[in-house]
Amino acid sequence: MRSKMWLCVTVALLISVGSFAFADQDHGRGHGRGHDRDGDDFYSDHDRHEMRDYYRHNHRHLPPGLAKKDRLPPGLERRLRVHSVLDDDMRGYMRPCPEELERRLPPPPPQCEHTVIGGHVVLVNRSTYMVLDIFHFDR
Repeated sequence: MRSKMWLCVTVALLISVGSFAFADQDHGRGHGRGHDRDGDDFYSDHDRHEMRDYYRHNHRHLPPGLAKKDRLPPGLERRLRVHSVLDDDMRGYMRPCPEELERRLPPPPPQCEHTVIGGHVVLVNRSTYMVLDIFHFDR
């Protein structure tokens, strides 16, 4: 009787561990296009490298939104966070992502766009203005 109980417990444990491992395997990654993601980050290390490379090669002639003079005031800078919603003040700082940089990045998810805000590349949902990811240029 005791061995039967241990067998049931062991089988239940194996099933739960196996289903947990299966559910965790690549869950929620890649946006369906083979693009690696880490947690909530949309931009991969490769994307971040591409953005740094773009900035390094264009630092003398940066478009509006990326130039040093376009930095956000400290109060707004603190409010620019992943999963935050851009209010009217922050939306006023939104600029289109430069076309050359846009070509280096993966296509955004549906209803989203790459934009530039105060020297940062920001992935924003166009309908809710929720920030999905941010790349901060090291200046």
